Parts: sequence; C-alpha cells; structure tokens
Amino acid sequence: MASTLVIFLVLLSELVVVFGGNFYEDVDITWGGGRGKIVGKGDVLTLSLDKASGSGFQSKSEYLYGKIDMQIKLVPGNSAGTVTTYYLSSQGATHDEIDFEFLGNLSGDPYVMHTNVFTQGKGNREQQFYLWFDPTKNFHTYSILWNPQHVIFFVDGIPIRDFKNEEARGVPFPNNQPMRMYSSLWDAEDWATRGGLVKTDWSKAPFVATYQNFNADACPLGSSTTCSSLRKDWYRQELDSIGQKKLQSVQKNYMIYNYCTDYKRFTQGVPPECRN
Repeated sequence: MASTLVIFLVLLSELVVVFGGNFYEDVDITWGGGRGKIVGKGDVLTLSLDKASGSGFQSKSEYLYGKIDMQIKLVPGNSAGTVTTYYLSSQGATHDEIDFEFLGNLSGDPYVMHTNVFTQGKGNREQQFYLWFDPTKNFHTYSILWNPQHVIFFVDGIPIRDFKNEEARGVPFPNNQPMRMYSSLWDAEDWATRGGLVKTDWSKAPFVATYQNFNADACPLGSSTTCSSLRKDWYRQELDSIGQKKLQSVQKNYMIYNYCTDYKRFTQGVPPECRN
C-alpha cells in the first residue's frame, strides 16, 4: 500500500495546476538592484543571485487567513549554498511566520525542503523533507492553507505538514497578525548545504529561480468583508482520511528531520504540540 501511494505522489506531482494572477498587480520587488524581474505581461517573475547580492519580492496585500499558492522552478545545477524562500510573515519581534525554504545542493543531490512555523516570535518547529521529483526541471505548486484551526503545507496539492491550533494546550497559534507573502533568493553558504560544508560555486552564477501563477485566495487586510462571512472552502478546511493517508506517506518516505522527535535537542521534553 505504501509503495502505491508513493507512485501516486510522483504521478500527481507531474500535473501542472494553472492559476490566474499578475505579478505587476500582485507583488513588489523589494531588493536586489534589478536582480528581480517581472517578465512578459506579468505572468513570470525571476529572482537571481550573484556574488554581490540576491533579490526578493513581497505581496502588495496583507492577509489574515487564506490559501496561498505559488509555482516555482528552483535553481538548477550546482545550487549549493543558495536558499530560495517562500513564506508568509508579519512584522516585529513577536511576529508570526509560515516558511518554505529550499536549500541548494550539489548537482545530482536532492534539494532539502525546510518548513517552519513561528508564533509570537518563536520558531524551532522545523521539519525537513526530500522532494520526490526534481524541482528544477518543471514548475511545481507550493501552497500554504492558513485558517483558524490549521496551517497545512502542500506540494502539488499533496499535504506534507499540518500544524494544528493547540491553544487549548498553551501552544500559540498564528491567528491575529496579518501576514504578507515574501520570497527571496540569497547566499547562505555558511549553513545551507550540509551544514555549511559545501560552499557556493560563484563560477555558476547568476543563480536563477523562476515563479509563475501566484494565487492568494485570502482575506486582504482592510477588506470590508470578514473571512468568516466569505464562506470560502479553505476557511474551515481540514484533512479528510485520504489527506491524512497522503500526509502520513510523505512523512514516512520523505521526511528527514522532525523537531518533534529530536530528543537530544529538547532534553526537558518535546514541545506540547508534539505530545499526541
């Protein structure tokens, strides 16, 4: 049964989901000195990194809950030392944040997909995965579903992580700070690849990540209509039994680090949300 699910994941990941969206209308390139570019009619955006600088962009709108999708084609070839990020974040010392980070690799080695959830300025909730496809050959869809009860990470519609609202057990949940979508490509050779053992090969620069089909089915900050009255499917969405099986299959076959099982790190006991 497990092998059948793995094959299903691989086949499903080759499907391309098409959304609307126009980068000219939806985002601002915020840094990089021209290394971030919106091309065509606004349907494609590229970020580049060279030895002088990386680049980044952010959504024009802030959101309080939503289903956020982005299709990304990651840096190909020898991308060791580079990090491509795609995340939601509020501002300030007690910010909330929901992270995808893609840690570069030597040619032929798998990318590491790093996820994290910050609440009230505190993170330390890392889960890492190998992907079951080459994320540099085609666009793949990375999604964050954020509602009052769940933060669910998806890859090509397949759930890989579910951070549940455990406020009743004293675990803060990101439910009152609006967040923007951010993305960046930058050099992190001191830690990104094998803990910093593999450095960036600048002869391969510029490194380029490509984006398309940003879609925010979300509640914009300042909207006259509240999220609860919009009757969006995602607002009360949770994983059904099929979604749970897909999640378990991904975590069994592709997860390479889970903070909830790092007993050496949490010598006084793992965090309360891990104790199910």
